[in-house]
Amino acid sequence: MQSRGFLKSGHWPSLLGSFLYFDTSFMVWILLGATSVFVSDELGLNASEKGLMVAIPILGGSIFRIFTGVLTDRIGAKKTALLGMSLSMVPLGLLWIAGTTLTEVYAYGFLLGIAGASFAAALPLASRWYPPQYQGLAMGIAGAGNSGTIFATLFAPRLSEAFGWHTVFGLAMIPMGLVLLVFALIAKEPPNRPKPKKWSQYMKVLKVADAWYLCFFYGITFGGFVGMASFLSVFFHDQYGLNRVTAGDFVTLCVLAGSMVRPVGGWISDRIGGARMLQTLFIAIAVLFITISLLLPFPLETIILFLVMVALGLGNGAVFQLVPRRFQQEIGVMTGIVGAAGGIGGFFLPSVLGFLKELTGTFAIGFLTISMISVVAGATIRLIGARWSRLSVPEKWTSSPAMARNR
Repeated sequence: MQSRGFLKSGHWPSLLGSFLYFDTSFMVWILLGATSVFVSDELGLNASEKGLMVAIPILGGSIFRIFTGVLTDRIGAKKTALLGMSLSMVPLGLLWIAGTTLTEVYAYGFLLGIAGASFAAALPLASRWYPPQYQGLAMGIAGAGNSGTIFATLFAPRLSEAFGWHTVFGLAMIPMGLVLLVFALIAKEPPNRPKPKKWSQYMKVLKVADAWYLCFFYGITFGGFVGMASFLSVFFHDQYGLNRVTAGDFVTLCVLAGSMVRPVGGWISDRIGGARMLQTLFIAIAVLFITISLLLPFPLETIILFLVMVALGLGNGAVFQLVPRRFQQEIGVMTGIVGAAGGIGGFFLPSVLGFLKELTGTFAIGFLTISMISVVAGATIRLIGARWSRLSVPEKWTSSPAMARNR
């Protein structure tokens, strides 16, 4: 009965379009991480350079998301998404025909962040079509597009082995073009989009402490997920000696967990509250990263990595259950800002892991550092969680005539 109410309450083609857009864009965004072992072998990179290489697209995504979030509120989520997919073709083409030096790889990898900015358009498009009691689930479904990581980590190493890593970026233009066409046909702009404001007005949300809390929490959950997804190929290859294709297979196994549970995180948070959910998850994330730092035998290490990706994926859904409830009128720009914070977290994680590995000769110190940050997040959400759990959500919601006409 509840699923029937969810399906009737919004516009499912737009939700599907949001998922496809985010899924393909996420695949493109993470593609440099998925091919990182091939790139680093060709260019002869050290641990620090490897970490920075896979982190740069994530940093690009965090910067571009701010602009994408503002554009979503000003010109609409659909137009912003179409623009983002079109521009994402540029770095794909450049890495296909060029990218022969580390400087070029860094520069074009940064432009892959345009695809990572899809978050700031896909989630508002999904959220604005659905009532508050279903927004955690709707945004979780759209956000499950981070499953694009699976396609990148599963197929990119095999294609790189067969055709070379440059060709992989050229081939990625095909699904991006197809999704661009499908999205243009099925997605609709929600009728309740807020009126455009001055650019300076959007930044007023940064004066609100809750905005910074959400940024911090998402920097850990999403930053942890995307950072680990980008870096695990290097970790498995360097720490356990896996070959380049097998390393990608085990990365796929781990990221599959985090990708699939994001809607579950939103769904559970709709029932018990995102704040309560995060309190438990941050404790689990801290314990799991401490265990990972022990550098256990490979089978045990893989199990723990699988579990930490589950916890991070659930955390992503929990954070974005809170965002539209706390910042309903600013959801576009807040999605961009919070998403940018997630990207910064994703840039921080592989950069630190690579730097500390180069400095100390072990990955353990880097994983311990991440666990300590999770402890701080757990203490913070415990202090403010009671206030957030009182955010009221209407039990019933009736669509407006305009929304009904546009379904």
